[in-house]
Amino acid sequence: MSELSDVKSDAQRADIVPDGEPVPGAETALPAPSVTSSGEPRVRKLNIVGRRNLFFALSLLIIVPGIVSMATQHFKLGIDFAGGTELTVAFANHPSFQRVESAVEAENINGSVIQTGGGGYILRYPVLNQAQLTNVQSDLENRLGPMNVQQILSVGGTIAGETIFYSILAVVIASVAILFLLAIRFRNVPGGWRAGFQFGGSALLALLHDVFILAGIFSILGKVFDLRIGEIDAFFVTAVLTVVGFSVHDTIVVFDRIRENLRVSQRLSFEQVVNLSIMQTAARSIITSFTVVLVLAAILIAGGTTLQGLALALVIGIVSGTYSSIFNAAPLLVVWRRLQPLR
Repeated sequence: MSELSDVKSDAQRADIVPDGEPVPGAETALPAPSVTSSGEPRVRKLNIVGRRNLFFALSLLIIVPGIVSMATQHFKLGIDFAGGTELTVAFANHPSFQRVESAVEAENINGSVIQTGGGGYILRYPVLNQAQLTNVQSDLENRLGPMNVQQILSVGGTIAGETIFYSILAVVIASVAILFLLAIRFRNVPGGWRAGFQFGGSALLALLHDVFILAGIFSILGKVFDLRIGEIDAFFVTAVLTVVGFSVHDTIVVFDRIRENLRVSQRLSFEQVVNLSIMQTAARSIITSFTVVLVLAAILIAGGTTLQGLALALVIGIVSGTYSSIFNAAPLLVVWRRLQPLR
């Protein structure tokens, strides 16, 4: 009985277009092509591994503009990273969001407004001293009526710098930990620890692909188009770490199937096994990601300005993670095997 209990024996015979030279004996494992009404054989082609350069080029087409934007324009930083003063307030007269935003803009100190549930507002300013803070509150009461200041949060430049450092450190530690965990998980494939690090390294490169795409798009949205949704804050860091976990989870599904198919499809080349494994898992990955994106799209549309940045970051990261798991991670593993063949 096959070790792949959930894969039919016919599916294990790799109905794919071979990549490179055929392996001796592999011809007997391939199903005979069906014949169309015109008398010509019909071959189902889904050779993702063979077209890997096309998919790599598509990724670079998206990543490169983001890298240029990050290098030249940097990011639009929120109060968590840039520092500033934040007031959480509620007005007795319940003014509209447009009135509050107009009042803050009229102060000419680069303030911004975020609406919260229950008619409250979060007002963000650059770092204000006590005299400036008193003037701001008096001006708002004159324009909008009595208000209840529920919380005042001030973040200085030193704290913001530490936040940036520890956020980057968290992403780096998570990436290194994932590399070693995947090396341990896949060390039992032919090639031992060296093969394990090839699997882990390929997953890490696909993960970095997703992080660069997410960070690049937000740099473009925040600095090039000056959109508030492209602001980098604590929610963005949360989204990045979530995307890291989601992307690796999707990649492990493909890699696990490759490991299982290596045991039962010994007549196939490594490229054929990888291509077969991608086909067996692609539908599952796409459907799972699509259901998550539907929920995030609802939050993005109707969740309010507070959650829009988080929802957008998760949508971008999950779509990118699904793409990289199917079209980048496993093909990268094939390239790595060709550059460093296992003996």
